[in-house]
Amino acid sequence: MANKLFTAVAAVGLLAAGAYIGNKVGQDNSHVIVNDAERFSSESSTEALSSNARFDSSVGASGSGQVWEVKDGDSIQKVVSEAAAGDVIKVYPGTYSETVYIDKDDIQLSGVIVDGQWPVMEGLKKLNDAILYSGNNITVENFRIQHYKGNAVMGQAGNNFLIRNNHVIDTGVYGIFPQLGKNGLISHNILSGIEDAAIYVGMCDNIHVSHNEVFDSVAGIEIENTRDSIVENNYVHDNTGGVLVFITPGLPIKDTVNTIVRNNFIVNNNTANFGAEGSIVAGVPAGTGILNMAGDKTTIEGNIISGNKNIGILITDHHNAPNLSLDPESEPHSDEVAILNNFMFDNGTDPIPEIKALKALSLMNGPVDILNIGKSSNSCILDRGQYPTVGLDDYGTCGFTDTAEVKTFLLDEPAPKREIAAADMGKAAYYGVCAGCHAYNVRMIGPPTQIIQALYMDNPGGIVEYITNPTKKREDYPEMPPQNYLSEEVRRAAAEYMLSVKKVWVNSENEEKMKKDMAKAEELEAQG
Repeated sequence: MANKLFTAVAAVGLLAAGAYIGNKVGQDNSHVIVNDAERFSSESSTEALSSNARFDSSVGASGSGQVWEVKDGDSIQKVVSEAAAGDVIKVYPGTYSETVYIDKDDIQLSGVIVDGQWPVMEGLKKLNDAILYSGNNITVENFRIQHYKGNAVMGQAGNNFLIRNNHVIDTGVYGIFPQLGKNGLISHNILSGIEDAAIYVGMCDNIHVSHNEVFDSVAGIEIENTRDSIVENNYVHDNTGGVLVFITPGLPIKDTVNTIVRNNFIVNNNTANFGAEGSIVAGVPAGTGILNMAGDKTTIEGNIISGNKNIGILITDHHNAPNLSLDPESEPHSDEVAILNNFMFDNGTDPIPEIKALKALSLMNGPVDILNIGKSSNSCILDRGQYPTVGLDDYGTCGFTDTAEVKTFLLDEPAPKREIAAADMGKAAYYGVCAGCHAYNVRMIGPPTQIIQALYMDNPGGIVEYITNPTKKREDYPEMPPQNYLSEEVRRAAAEYMLSVKKVWVNSENEEKMKKDMAKAEELEAQG
């Protein structure tokens, strides 16, 4: 997100915050007990893994079939195309400059490390994606993936995935990016140099992200429009923002709920923001430890949060974010947030001017660890005396002390395979593939769907032609990766569905940007 901390904070902070914070001065809701362990109960969490089960018991491939070997000079994709469900593909040390697409279930793609030598997937800054999967029960492990332009590992509606022990370096927009998946484990990966999010969990359910190291990226770990997830035991350092939990308006999944962020090292996240201009993540101010934007039932516990110069924990909403339009189907506030015991020090030593203004309005001197901007209902902090805070006066005291009874939200049994009727093929492709880069009228990585509709009107064939062999048309957006790995039937269905999507929006400060984009779309249309 490189517009200042939610540049709109200046508007809210300076125009409205006088009244907003002024109303809170003198209030003290610490006597109000808020929430208990029942907050972790949901329809999907009741199916969570039993306490004595292995974490990977319901995720990843079975490894029950034939074992294939890929040696330096061979093609990984050729073997994947020949493999059957249950097969194991062992990739030996060497350099593999290709894109691998796994469109079948139960495939284990395993690198073999010999005398410290890894199999390297090398994008040469020419290829967009290293590994794409749409199958269920996929394992990707033991690879060094570097120098791609789009993603290292991207999931497209595959359930029960296991992505572990990979080294991901400078792979463009995202490092590990599961989208629209249910029941997945991301663990023991090392990622760096990513221009959006190193680990980006989008529109998923029942996810566990643990024991990863992420650094030198814009966002370290990002949980977006996702339900029932745990982020724990990760080392998140030297990014622009450490851990982000939020809702992106305009996506098919409308909420982010029941996220536990616990027992992480979140330190020194002060890297200058190098995200794509106009994207949501470009508005995250450098020096932010944890950001929760409109995420509900987010629990923050047991983390070491230090050296983040702007703020340790920031709780905000859609009204105070740049580059966003409000989605009437998404509740814009951060509600039922619970801040339990965390070890916080040396945060907020050099905040952006908007936070300085909010501190002055609240008569706060010295660094601030935790800041709440905007409305937040039924939220709580366990021991407010531990930290210097601003905007938390109406938080109650949490009625629980830890999340120990929640081992994971991973399922006891693998999630069933998605059965997609022919009539729903376009919708499934739009959700599982297109929505990773295109929200309705909010800029993500690619142009908003609304702009694409203006360009192509009643011409789905034009979209199919473009996504099959895309060329870069606009300097303010990255080049689109070709989608020719999808069948022509799926591409056509996705294009038709994209043109049919209609929403009613309430525009915020993004309105002027959208007008400019629409004008550019009309100009491009006139040019053919």
